Amino acid sequence: MAAFEYQALDAKGRAVKGVLEADAERQVRAMLRERGLTPMHVESIHAGRSEAQVRGTHRRIWRRGISGSELALLTRQFATLVHAGLTIEECLNALIEQTESARTRTVLAGVRGRVLEGQALARSMKDFPEAFPDIYRNMVDAGEQSGRLDEVLERLADYTEERQALQNKVMLAFIYPALVTIVALSVVAGLLIYVVPQVTRVFTDTGQALPMPTRVLIHLSGFVRAVGVWWLVGAAVAYFGARTMLREPKLRLRWHRTLLRIPLFGRLVRGINAARLTSTLGILTASGIPLLSAMQSAFQVVSNLPMRAAVEDALRQVREGGSLSRSLGKAKLFPPLVIHLIASGEASGSLDVMLTRAAEAQTRELENWVSALTAMLEPALILVMGGIVLFIVLAIMLPIIDMNQLIK
Repeated sequence: MAAFEYQALDAKGRAVKGVLEADAERQVRAMLRERGLTPMHVESIHAGRSEAQVRGTHRRIWRRGISGSELALLTRQFATLVHAGLTIEECLNALIEQTESARTRTVLAGVRGRVLEGQALARSMKDFPEAFPDIYRNMVDAGEQSGRLDEVLERLADYTEERQALQNKVMLAFIYPALVTIVALSVVAGLLIYVVPQVTRVFTDTGQALPMPTRVLIHLSGFVRAVGVWWLVGAAVAYFGARTMLREPKLRLRWHRTLLRIPLFGRLVRGINAARLTSTLGILTASGIPLLSAMQSAFQVVSNLPMRAAVEDALRQVREGGSLSRSLGKAKLFPPLVIHLIASGEASGSLDVMLTRAAEAQTRELENWVSALTAMLEPALILVMGGIVLFIVLAIMLPIIDMNQLIK
């Protein structure tokens, strides 16, 4: 039995999409007619096509894959169902009924169809690389091979939840400063474009000598009104131009190296990638996957190109007989604490445990550092914007004070 994606029209002519499982396309069309639907398009999700065709279709169906939060929830539910003693087919049926996302149901129905054909779960997930990354499939495969799929899924659920939680914390920590900056800049721009010209026009009409702050404010307002739109256009062009340029591997590598040299941001990049690497290696090795295979999968979670190259070079050295800690330490890109904990794990024979501890320690340090950074950014932004508003107010009030003194 295979999974089919269909498009049909109901009795009122409205388009209906979904997924059905059947032995043939003709059976799907018959099932749709029994439901009062007129089938327009029926296509097998995976059956009877080459691997390239399958992947091309899946990219159209699932171009963005499953989000991190949705994958974490799905994995936790899957682990609970497997631990309860349900078969893989029954677990997939329950997950299909549970999820509210049409795209997720499509992916799960495709996986279920392959499982019904006799394929292993990890092999069935391989046709959906955008939904299930290599690390995910490798861990599922290790669980199936060892007969401890429920335990591996529990670890995998913890891993996906912790990774998503770390990403959310870092993003949320910078949302407030970003919003404050955007709102403050918008308010200042509105004052310079609309309010300041109306007020300063009165001063210029009187012909009196204006204080220096007022003259600076008038010139600044005129400059913003004259070229403000072009600044926005230039910023948009620079943004899209930078994105296009960063698609070039050499330029992207230079940019990533530059990020590592920036004092504050470089530390953030190092911490995030080190936490991802150690957490992934820890969960893979704890699931029984050999270190070399774990490194081949884990280096993909490192987003910074120089750090990823360092991991690939370490993989080559470990394959030649070197130690992981010494190989990673040569690049001097990973935090010393991580290198020392890995060395301790190699010496004691408990590498998986020490990798997990390194990930936890790095995550805690990263969270504390981000919290301290945002705690400093917020008052700094308030002081800066307060200073700008104070300058505008003084520039407007000083001529008024001078006029009052002349009248007296």
